[in-house]
Amino acid sequence: MERVKIVEVGPRDGLQNEVQAVPTATKLELIARLVAAGCQTIEATAFVSPKWVPQMADHDAVLRALKHDGVSYPVLIPNLKGFEAALAAGAREVAVFAAASETFSQKNINCSMEESLARFAPVMEAAQRSNMKVRGYVSCALGCPYEGDISPQAVAAVARALADMGCYEISLGDTVGLGVPNRVKTLIACVAETIPVQKLAGHFHDTYGMGAANAWAAYEAGVRVFDGSVAGLGGCPYAKGASGNVATEDLVWMFARSGVETGINLQILVECAMWISGQLGRAPSRVAQAMSARGAG
Repeated sequence: MERVKIVEVGPRDGLQNEVQAVPTATKLELIARLVAAGCQTIEATAFVSPKWVPQMADHDAVLRALKHDGVSYPVLIPNLKGFEAALAAGAREVAVFAAASETFSQKNINCSMEESLARFAPVMEAAQRSNMKVRGYVSCALGCPYEGDISPQAVAAVARALADMGCYEISLGDTVGLGVPNRVKTLIACVAETIPVQKLAGHFHDTYGMGAANAWAAYEAGVRVFDGSVAGLGGCPYAKGASGNVATEDLVWMFARSGVETGINLQILVECAMWISGQLGRAPSRVAQAMSARGAG
């Protein structure tokens, strides 16, 4: 049977834009429930400044509380300082991010695309010395809230730079959910000219309801790693009311119905999605609602 890998990003990407403060205990319970559902890679937190992302202020406490028995807990880091803090807290894998949009880079992290990549050079050197894996994200891979469409060639250039630095995998992020299936396939084909498709991952947002469809288009283009956020946690700060990340359970349901294995127990995942939705006062994802309505049958 064909198989895909799901990288669960709910505890980090999903929660970071929540306005209400989420207790550390709730984050740890969420991660424990995801592990129980069979998630093997869970992006746990981000070692960023609490000034910019208050929700991640407890990053040290979250990471130190996790047991690494059989589950990977990558954490997002913005620079060498973040890397060193993550390393001290016991991180075994980190993720770095760069944008394929000059305007987005300036507004999001206050520096140019070139400068953002330069910041990661010492991070990659330190990671190699520590024998730590580094994953790369490319933001705005299918569109920018300021510049609109982004050329696949621009995305490929950033992805290539991250791969050359030593990132073992590059996640192409549809940050504002502007992608549609044909553009996804065009993007993958372009990036795969310089990076083996086996090193690519898809990170889709469901702003316009295209998240799962775009993931399937990427699957058809050869991608076998996908980021998902349980319950569709997250939100797009550039599209008010947008649902943000594609729900992990939507991906798992789609792949299961298509005969593709994920290694994740859908019923337990849906129970987790319903639980965290209740904790945050959010509406559940479509798959979670549908399965709960018929008794998760």
